[in-house]
Formats: sequence, structure tokens, C-alpha cells
Amino acid sequence: MQVIYFYYAVRQSLIGFIPNNFQAKDHPAWQLIHRFLFCAGAFVKPPKRYPVHIYKKNMKTIVSVAGLFIFFLWLAGCSQESKDSPKITSKKLSEHVKFLASKELKGRLAGSQGYNKAARYVADEFKALKLSDAGYDDYFQRFTLEYNRIKAASYSAVSGDTTYSYHLGKDYICRGFSGSGALDAPVVFCGYGLSRPEKGYDDFAGLDVKGKIVMEFKSDPHWRLDGEQIGYRSLRKKVEAARKHGAVGIIYVSRPNRTNPQKPIGSVMHGEGAQDQDFPQIHISLEAAEDLFRNSPHSLKALQTAIDKHKAPRSVSLPGRARIMVEADYDPRKNSMNVVGMLEGDSLKNEYLVIGAHLDHVGSQAGKVYFPGANDNASGVASLLEMARAFASKEYRPARSVIFVAFSAEEQGLNGARYFVDHSPVNSDRIVAMMNLDCVAHGDSMVVGGGKSFPRLYKIATQQDAKMKGMVIDRTWGGGGADATPFYEQGIPTLYFATQNSYTHLHLPSDQPVTLNDSLHRYLTRVAFKTAEEIAEGEYSPPSGND
Repeated sequence: MQVIYFYYAVRQSLIGFIPNNFQAKDHPAWQLIHRFLFCAGAFVKPPKRYPVHIYKKNMKTIVSVAGLFIFFLWLAGCSQESKDSPKITSKKLSEHVKFLASKELKGRLAGSQGYNKAARYVADEFKALKLSDAGYDDYFQRFTLEYNRIKAASYSAVSGDTTYSYHLGKDYICRGFSGSGALDAPVVFCGYGLSRPEKGYDDFAGLDVKGKIVMEFKSDPHWRLDGEQIGYRSLRKKVEAARKHGAVGIIYVSRPNRTNPQKPIGSVMHGEGAQDQDFPQIHISLEAAEDLFRNSPHSLKALQTAIDKHKAPRSVSLPGRARIMVEADYDPRKNSMNVVGMLEGDSLKNEYLVIGAHLDHVGSQAGKVYFPGANDNASGVASLLEMARAFASKEYRPARSVIFVAFSAEEQGLNGARYFVDHSPVNSDRIVAMMNLDCVAHGDSMVVGGGKSFPRLYKIATQQDAKMKGMVIDRTWGGGGADATPFYEQGIPTLYFATQNSYTHLHLPSDQPVTLNDSLHRYLTRVAFKTAEEIAEGEYSPPSGND
């Protein structure tokens, strides 16, 4: 009987030391310990009045055996992880990121030579893994897109007798689809840059902006007018409105009253419409904007407050002048490509799982500044490549076929993903799920989107996470998001993998590999792989109606 109590004591002493993710009854390592203790009668319930003297008498032995069992549990857990884990290492992930974010690739702007080098790198990796090219020449699914290269730029402001000079990449940045021109003109603040007289709102009403540069908030109003959104949701629409009223260029600013006002960022998200090739556009910092308000009775903060409070324009002429020079090279039909590789499945090879990550970023400007895009989204492509390696290294093929896609032109508006969905190499009705990897290496935890639309698919990811460290936060959203959106719109179930608190350096020159959380990157990639593995093995069936 004392043996039973002794081993029960050992078992109880272990509980406080066992990691949470090992305490689940179905965890293999914990089951191993249970079997061992069971042989000694550890699961016999002790009497209500436990003989305390047995604890005291054998305390040193209990502690020693408990310590031995903790080591045994750790060893068993490690062997289980080694047995079941994909062959994914921080070293390989980091190697991919460092190359893709290198200065040699100059920010991987879709259509640029830097992007093409990145695409060749991914294609060579697919080839080395002996993936199928899915019917494309050299793994490239080619298409055309708009392209605009910023060749030269400068900006300065004049207030009174003082001239203020600014640094590209810090104080200002050119909009990715800025037109060319050399301007020296007065500046007029025009609120949100909207001309919607039919909606009862016009930032240009009563103003003379002919031959002048207009300053506008880059974003649309967060409020509604008579229950309706009045923003354009397109910077090209703002350009059109400013040009229509006679303006010759735009200076965008962030809203100063936000908790964390946006810095000038690189961006090629400009919206639909025609390119205005001789209309310069820059985004300046709030500090640089203050120089244009010198000797003015107004402030940018006060003007935003008044506009947002009254939902009415507060446009004013400013005492300062701006000097803007931009030289851009625009091509309406530049060649680019998605990179597509496929691992053919076995018993369900005519069903497909798509795993995607966008390869492009926002490029460089004037030879002075480039946007590395380490987290956004060299990290996602690195995860994609290592998940492909893990699948390819398995001794057997998955039941379903797996398609790996590095998308082009996500930054322009999901162009590459939309092209893939519209020109899919397989029948889209046979795609059972799509997993998107975007910004997966900076932050402190994980988030998986799509759970509200596809709870069964989401559960696979969260269960895989729970078997490891449990780093997925309790927050999700509906289907789609970034490159998952075209798939979701096509009726394909989606999951979106990202890291929480991921956007510290979003679209800034500081998005460098040194800012990444390598251990989190590896962990997310492992969870994503185990999720993909379960889907590819046929464990998940797509919904027919409600998920």
C-alpha cells in the first residue's frame, strides 16, 4: 500500500512542473508517464486520510524521483517533437529573409528587376525541391501591370525668409504612383481633398487653387455624413478632384489627432483610374507640415478637430510655399509574374490546398532609399519556402495536392492573387482551402484570420497551436484579408496567418531583418505547416453551405 501512496505522491509532485501544453491527457509524452506510473499503481485513489508520515519519511526520494520524471517527461516531449515536427529551422528562414530583403533587390517592386530576381530565387527553390511547375514556363505565371519608378525627387518649403530642406525617406516620400514635375507654388490646405457637392461636402468650395499645391489628409474621413461614407477610397480620385479645380500637385499629410499618426510610408496602393503623369504627389511628416503653417493663425490639429467635429470643410490658404521635384518613369503594361509550384498528391490528388504569400514590396526611390520589406513580406515567403521543403522531404506524398504561390503586386491591390484566381491552373471548385502568410515574423504572438467564416478550418490551426506553445491569441475575423480575399470572394475557405503587433516598421526603411523575432517566425511556420499537413491529408472537408 505504501508503494501506491509513494507513486501517487510522485505523480502529484509532477503536476506543478509539467508545461501546460503537456498536461492534456492525449499528449503522447504525458501518456508515457501515466503508463509508467500506472504500472506502480499510481492511479489508485488514496484514502481520505492520507498517511502524512509516508510523505515525510520518503520526501528526499520523492523529490529525486520527481526530478527524474521531469527530465524523463522533457526527453519524451523532445523526442515527440523531433518525430512529428517539420524540418523547419530559424537558420533557413533567416537566410531567405536576408536575401529577399537585401539592397540588391531594392524593395522588390512588382515589375522591377529586383522583383524579377526575387521571383527567380523562389523558382529555383521550387525546382530544387522537385516541385511541379503546374504547367507554367519555369514556374512563372506571367501577367502585366502598371509600373512607376521614382527616378529622382526633392522637396523643400519656404516660410518667410527661411527655406527648409528635407530628407527623402525620413521627412517625406513620393507616392508610388506620383507623376513627374518641378513645382514652386503656394500651398492651400484642403482638408480631406473631397469634392462631393451632391453629398453636401466640398473641400474646394470657394477656394482658388489654380496653379497651387494642395495639402490634404491622405486618409478619408472616419465619420459618416447622413449615415453615408463620403470618402473616395482612392488617391487617384483625390488627384482627379484636385486637378479638376486647377491644382498642380498634392502634399499628403497624416491626421495629427490620431493616437499614433502614420509616418510617411512607401506605398503603391493608388486605386483605380487613369495615371496622371505630370501631377507630383508626396507624403510629408507632421513636423515638415508645421513649417508650412508658420506665421499662420491656424494649426493642422485644430483644423482636423473642426472638420471632424462639424463634418464640414475648413480649408485655408497657407503662408508658406513648397518646392517639389519628382521624376518618374511610368509604364502601363509592365511584365510581372506569380511564382507557382505544386506537389502532386496521392489518393485525393485532384483536390488542392493553396498556400500563398506575396513576394512584392514597395521598391525604392531616387537611388536614395529602399524599403527592405523583411517582415512584409520576405518573412511570409520564407515560411512558404520552408513549408514546401517540409512537404517535399516527407517519405510519402499527402493525399491532396499542394500548390505553393508567391504572389506579385499585392501592394498594388492584390493584383497577383486576383490573377491567379481568375486564371487558376486547376479548377477553383477543387481548391478545398487557401492559407495566406503575410507579416509573420515581427511581434510577440500569433493571430489566425478566417475563423468567423470557417470555424472548422480555424479549429485545426488552433488545435495544432495548442499542442505546442499556445501562442495564437483569441481574436479572429471573417474570411479573406490581403491575398486571401480573392479566394474568399470565389467561395474558397481561407486562413490568414500573421503575427500580433506586427506593423511597427510597416512600409518603412526600418523593416530590416534585424527587427524580426526569429523564434516566433519559426514557431508560426511550424503551426502553419502542421495545419496544412492536416488539411492536405484529407482530414478537413470544405463546407457545403454553413461551415
